[in-house]
Amino acid sequence: MAALLQDLRYGLRMLAKNPGFTAVAVITLGLGIGANAAIFSVVYGVLLRPLPHPKPQQILEIREASAKGNPMNFTDPNFEDLRSQNRSLQGMAEYGTRTQSVSGGSEPTRAVVAAVSSDFFQVMGVQPVLGRGFAAEDQHLGAAPVALISHGLWRQHLGGIADLSKIKLTFGDKSYSIVGVLPAGFRFPSDSDLWVPRELVERLPSRSAHNWNVVARLRDGVTLAQARADLSTVAHRLKQQFGADIDMTDVSVLPLRESLTGSVRSALLILLGAVGFLLLVGCANVANLMLAQAVVRQRELAIRAALGAGRGRLVRQFLAESSLLSFVGSALGVIAAQWGVDALVMLAPRNLPRLGEVSINLAVLFFLLGVSVLVAVGLGVLTAVRATSGDLQAALAEGGRGQGGSLGGQRLGRVIVAGQLAITLVLLVGAGLLGRSLIRVLSIDPGFRTEHIVTMNLALPLAYQERDRAPRARFLDELFARLRTIPGVLEVGGTGRLPLTPMLSDGTYIVMNPQENLARAIQELERTDPQKRPPRLIHELEGLFHDSTRTGYAAYCPVSEGYFRALGIPLVRGRLFDDRDSMDAPHVALISQSVARERWPNQDPLGQTIEFGNMDGDLRLLTIVGIVGDARTDSLETSPSPTIYVNYRQRPQATGRFSVVLRMDGEPARVLPVMREIVRNLDPNVPPSFNTFTKVFSDSLSARRFNLTLVGVFAATALLLAVAGIYGVMAYSVERRTQELGVRMALGACRGDILRLVLGQAMSTAAIGVAAGIGGSFALTRTMQSLLFGTSAIDPITFAGVTLLLSVVALLASYIPARRATKVDPIVALRYE
Repeated sequence: MAALLQDLRYGLRMLAKNPGFTAVAVITLGLGIGANAAIFSVVYGVLLRPLPHPKPQQILEIREASAKGNPMNFTDPNFEDLRSQNRSLQGMAEYGTRTQSVSGGSEPTRAVVAAVSSDFFQVMGVQPVLGRGFAAEDQHLGAAPVALISHGLWRQHLGGIADLSKIKLTFGDKSYSIVGVLPAGFRFPSDSDLWVPRELVERLPSRSAHNWNVVARLRDGVTLAQARADLSTVAHRLKQQFGADIDMTDVSVLPLRESLTGSVRSALLILLGAVGFLLLVGCANVANLMLAQAVVRQRELAIRAALGAGRGRLVRQFLAESSLLSFVGSALGVIAAQWGVDALVMLAPRNLPRLGEVSINLAVLFFLLGVSVLVAVGLGVLTAVRATSGDLQAALAEGGRGQGGSLGGQRLGRVIVAGQLAITLVLLVGAGLLGRSLIRVLSIDPGFRTEHIVTMNLALPLAYQERDRAPRARFLDELFARLRTIPGVLEVGGTGRLPLTPMLSDGTYIVMNPQENLARAIQELERTDPQKRPPRLIHELEGLFHDSTRTGYAAYCPVSEGYFRALGIPLVRGRLFDDRDSMDAPHVALISQSVARERWPNQDPLGQTIEFGNMDGDLRLLTIVGIVGDARTDSLETSPSPTIYVNYRQRPQATGRFSVVLRMDGEPARVLPVMREIVRNLDPNVPPSFNTFTKVFSDSLSARRFNLTLVGVFAATALLLAVAGIYGVMAYSVERRTQELGVRMALGACRGDILRLVLGQAMSTAAIGVAAGIGGSFALTRTMQSLLFGTSAIDPITFAGVTLLLSVVALLASYIPARRATKVDPIVALRYE
């Protein structure tokens, strides 16, 4: 310990003696280590941190799998059979979510309401902290409505009232008694604030109505592989039993944490690898600085060796100094990491799962400590081995004139610079590929306009009861009429789902002949008594879903006639909805061009009749009256979804989640107070949320911009460090070779010869680094393929551009030291020989 403390004290004196070197090294390491800690905090919080539940590794997400392997939500009968017949699960529960307007608290608010079945809270391992959970008498059709509430909503909108019997909240056209408060932080699923019994919703007997998500908990001692085999066996048995009546052929079983984060895993791991490369570039710079310092200290080391210091003691001295640099850099890195985490949370897309769990915690600090130790040992060993190699006594005998500046020392510095350039090129190529992908995405025609459009989202009660449909249609009619009176409003429309936002319902439709007996029976029944549907008729209709010659698959979207004009979606053929399409008139539909291409490639779709009642419960046939342009509703990067549009007046039961769009002739923000007041006057219990469509469009690209921004920042920082590394090595090389250059000039070398000599050595180093970087990029950028769009991982334009950029930058960084070399005065250079 005495020797260690002596080494540390001496190291502190040496670092204080060279404040410039110390400051540059500490800042470089601090930024590199801090950036790594910040990205790791995101990776840990999102991907690695265990879920905050008892035995979280036992919690699973289970989905049905189709014959093509596509995952699907569960139907009620399949869920019940799987729950009763499996032998590997403690519990299994259905859940579904919906954003609803909630009144009864301090003010109306929008909240996510989750319908959960009986085993849900047992599976999640959660119990109320106040009140009680659901009882058996709460969990059956027709039971008195009760709900559990999140801790945050209870504190914020109910003032933390302890007597829950006084609380009644209204949402979804029902008044719910609040019977319990769940623990702080529990918001599963989908940031829910209210939970109601799923059993209050009618069970659907169809094995093709895929409506529910499912979570489950493994039995103690059962492995994931055993559970998959068990559940798969049950699924296969059900398929054999029910044949064409069931879509499920297998099941998909994933740990819940993996299912929540699977879509972002590859992107975050790539970012972690990129920031690790940045740290390597920073360490290379510090290593070159330390090697330069070691050359300057050759005489000191020789004297210590002459006085009896062994090579091990000298190595320990360099390890002590590198440890001091690393740990001071790590202290700076903690501050940089905290700022970095705050910046990452601000930049991150809002749909990044578990974003609220990202923080600088103990696991991140242990990671930071481990990185610091690796950096300290790596830098210390490299510098010590290089500085203590050779004959130190000979260095002392020759007057300490810098044997460390020999060809071997210079070669090591250039190898390090070449490595810097190679890593920098990999990062630049990655940033270039992401940048070109973003440009490709932005060049796509989405099929709609985004400028000067304001959106207003409404969470309305369900209108599936016949008595609720006409009032809903009148509410929306009056809302549109009042919004049209606002000065500056050019067009008003509405839709069940805005493009580039989630959760558009889709399903299978049936092409019907209005004259066939089944179609006529359905029409007559819906006209006279839609509540009474004979099982035989429903069975015949379900049988048609298995006839591929009569079915198609499409998204289902209720809209108003102004929706297409507001967003500039063109009418290709036929007509749009108009006033003649009332609730009592024959029901009509519009289809997108992709539906026409897929289902009627060589026919005229206008006048065709389809059945799409599985989407909203209304079995009345829809006659196609128009074809509209395709719109990229899911994302700019996926093909336009085939979409069938229905009139909100004829199908108001599908308007529970409804968005109003207004096209303005000026700045949209100025009309928000007027819009809010109009909604409040029509229904004070429906709180609207507002946005601009430009912001919606921008948010749809947030994940791609997030990846590009981070990789771009890492690449730019690495480029600056690489430039500094090239400049530093070349400047130091010129300084150490002053006498050699003086001799060359004295023997007749002109300035051009010296310039070519120095630049040639620099560019040969750069060429090696660039070549290694190209090879590394070919190997590593293939891991980015999932993040690219319309761009190959070996895109030649990107590789050529980055190679040219790095070569030019290396040339410029080398030119200043090379110019300085041409100004060496031979007399001055040789004076001390």
